[in-house]
Amino acid sequence: MSQDDRYRQAGVDIEKADQFVKNISELVKTTHTSAVLSDLGGFSGMVALNTEHIEQPVLVSSTDGVGTKLKIAFMTDKHDTIGIDMVAMCVNDIIVTGARPLFMLDYLATGQLKLGVAEAVVAGVVEGCRQAGCALVGGETAEMPGMYAPGEYDLAGFTVGVVDRSGIIDGPEVRRGAAVVGVASSGLHSNGFSLVRKIVFEELGLSVDDRVAGLEGTVGEVLLTPTRIYVEAFKNIQRDFSIMGAAHITGGGLLENLPRVLPAGCKAMIQKGSWPVPPVFGWLQEAGKLSEREMNRTFNSGLGLALVVPGEQGEEVVERLEALGEAAFLVGEIVGREDGEAPVEIVE
Repeated sequence: MSQDDRYRQAGVDIEKADQFVKNISELVKTTHTSAVLSDLGGFSGMVALNTEHIEQPVLVSSTDGVGTKLKIAFMTDKHDTIGIDMVAMCVNDIIVTGARPLFMLDYLATGQLKLGVAEAVVAGVVEGCRQAGCALVGGETAEMPGMYAPGEYDLAGFTVGVVDRSGIIDGPEVRRGAAVVGVASSGLHSNGFSLVRKIVFEELGLSVDDRVAGLEGTVGEVLLTPTRIYVEAFKNIQRDFSIMGAAHITGGGLLENLPRVLPAGCKAMIQKGSWPVPPVFGWLQEAGKLSEREMNRTFNSGLGLALVVPGEQGEEVVERLEALGEAAFLVGEIVGREDGEAPVEIVE
């Protein structure tokens, strides 16, 4: 018996892994630009950094996964959108600093590599990179017998972008009178799924194939709706308007993400009802008997991105975003904050 056969008996199939790389190579190359200097399958990915129009380039990085939303992919046996979520969670985190995503690396780990499933996952990653305008320059596929339940895997990613030091958006310019513009999410995005699964599958006893009144599609389809990627829209607003602060609304919701870009003495007053909340949130709140505060600290509640802009630009920013295909709303304003006050208040 050859050494390859012994390794295969232990649960790792090197030939299958090699075939996987060959199968996805052409797909991955569709995300490459002339800046990419390496081919898939090397020891590392190489990207030329063009700083011709950047006086003081600053590299910005982020890493993230998809969390237990992966469980919904396993339950539905649908794997071609979960990669979009992974890319979105990374690139949306760096654009709010003013950075432009350059490239992405992914990490796919499983107990036993299934070519069809793995290729579908990577197809989603590629689609996410296309939407974000960044190159997928490599990654790692790890086959680890005994580490994962049969049919399950984990997916994570790492992205790098660049911004001119003078163009970093981190909040010090935020001032009283500024407007808060909310950009609609596509649904739950990729946060709060441990609670979602408990409510939907344990407490309600539903399956992914069930339908619920008021929701479009099956439970599985609604929960798997991919996270929206805001790169192109953000780039357009950044070019023509003054973004004082920006927050990617992920786990922690508005209450914990918007404060990251609010300086001392500033408070965001958010007007409840100033944007339409997708039905999935009301359904989960009622089914799970969740308080308003718990909803606002766990989920995005219909807003995936918040921009703080000069008050006089607020309406125009909303109009521009709508012209770009985004649903956007004036959701609040920046006011003074006294010692001891919460940095974000949602008012009737």
